[in-house]
Amino acid sequence: MSSKTKTIEKNGVSTSNKTLWTRAFTSNSEWPDKEEFLDVIYWMRQFIGIFIGITWGLLPLKGFLGIALFVLVNAAIIYFYCINFQNINEEEYGGTWELTKEGFMTSFAGFLVTWIIIYSGLHHE
Repeated sequence: MSSKTKTIEKNGVSTSNKTLWTRAFTSNSEWPDKEEFLDVIYWMRQFIGIFIGITWGLLPLKGFLGIALFVLVNAAIIYFYCINFQNINEEEYGGTWELTKEGFMTSFAGFLVTWIIIYSGLHHE
């Protein structure tokens, strides 16, 4: 009745979730559907935002320095993933700015919530 890998058909091309994540963690993967690659960037950015929020809360980093470091680390990780690990042509996706801003605001929101909760729980009386 139910299968472990869900098959999705887009533009007449059939892919499974397993192959999507395999491609995400394999260097120089082919991305026939640009939206799939942008989805991978989006969800990676969400994970990075929460991870950095936990880390900054544990350190205890605060203020503008924490926000500025988040922006730099988040943008650098995604940029190097796209350019160096996947070796994609950024012009096919609308340029460097489009890749850099994909999912950034929701990642920033997740980062802030996580950072505030961890920092307040551990370092406030």
